[in-house]
Amino acid sequence: MVIRSIELNNYRNYENLKIEFSEGTNILFGDNAQGKTNILEAAYLSGTTKSHRGAKDRELIRFDQSEGHIRTIIEKDEKEYQIDIHLRKNKSKGIAINRIPIKKTTELFGLLNIILFSPEDLNIIKNGPQERRRFIDAELCQLDKIYLHNLKQYNKILEQRNKLLKDIPMKPELKDTLSIWDNQLIDYGTKIIDSRKKFIKDLNEIVHDMHFKISGGKEDLLVEYEPNVYAPNMEMELLKATDRDLHLGNTSVGPHRDDLKFSISGIDIRKFGSQGQQRTCALSLKLSEIQLVKMIIGEKPVLLLDDVLSELDSNRQNYLLNSIYDTQTIITCTGLDDFVKNRFKINRVYEVMQGQVFERSSTN
Repeated sequence: MVIRSIELNNYRNYENLKIEFSEGTNILFGDNAQGKTNILEAAYLSGTTKSHRGAKDRELIRFDQSEGHIRTIIEKDEKEYQIDIHLRKNKSKGIAINRIPIKKTTELFGLLNIILFSPEDLNIIKNGPQERRRFIDAELCQLDKIYLHNLKQYNKILEQRNKLLKDIPMKPELKDTLSIWDNQLIDYGTKIIDSRKKFIKDLNEIVHDMHFKISGGKEDLLVEYEPNVYAPNMEMELLKATDRDLHLGNTSVGPHRDDLKFSISGIDIRKFGSQGQQRTCALSLKLSEIQLVKMIIGEKPVLLLDDVLSELDSNRQNYLLNSIYDTQTIITCTGLDDFVKNRFKINRVYEVMQGQVFERSSTN
């Protein structure tokens, strides 16, 4: 699975751009705020329909324009696919695969598997549980369309239930309808919990060995799934929490409050780990994602590294670079010194300056 090219029209700071990628390692270098991350964002959006920065569609369109366009050519299973994403300020985005419009954005998921690693991901361990849930969902939604459907339905029902909880104090008769939403929330919630439990089990088998190697054989990492409620107990716990939920106007029970625990030798590194341990753990998670995707779909995903090397020490840099030699990787950075120093094989180099991209000769 590789991205052959990306073409941008009125996207972020790009009026018109077409950039071709090697199936090996591609470097985008240049000063900050020149547009390097925008290219990675377009690639990520082509696989997931969403910006990894949480931007809304209208924010992706070039200033003073009403529409923008992303065209991504990928190769998968020796077949070529064209993904077109039409961004509109006042309408929902349009998506086509091989020039055929799709009715639901979920139809795109799984065609292009992408893993993005940014400096923000290095804080996934010490940040709040929302970041760790996002980590789980980002990968599961690409790998499992059933999970994607269940999660979308759960979130819709959760939103409706929360609205009802706020309305009931003013309209007490609505309380009788709460059980309708509860039953649906339990149905989809238990499926999400089961999927997450299996995902973390599979991931844990890979991440332990990965982390052991990165830490030089010094640390044994254990990742544990911490569900807010266990699937068989969800109905009972939701019922017990009814009065509290009505008081708060919010749903306090369900997988939307799940978390992950990361332990080294029994010590919770979210609370007591050093910054180095937390960053090594985050790196282990991302590299393990690559292996897990390969195990499940039989192909390695495309890896996007957004200025992450500058945040890692030389040992972690070396391990990361040596681990991705057989994976198509697109890397953004401010300079090429790290790659020259590490004698790392580069297949294609681009310099990004003020929304313009220029191909440069490889340094090795």
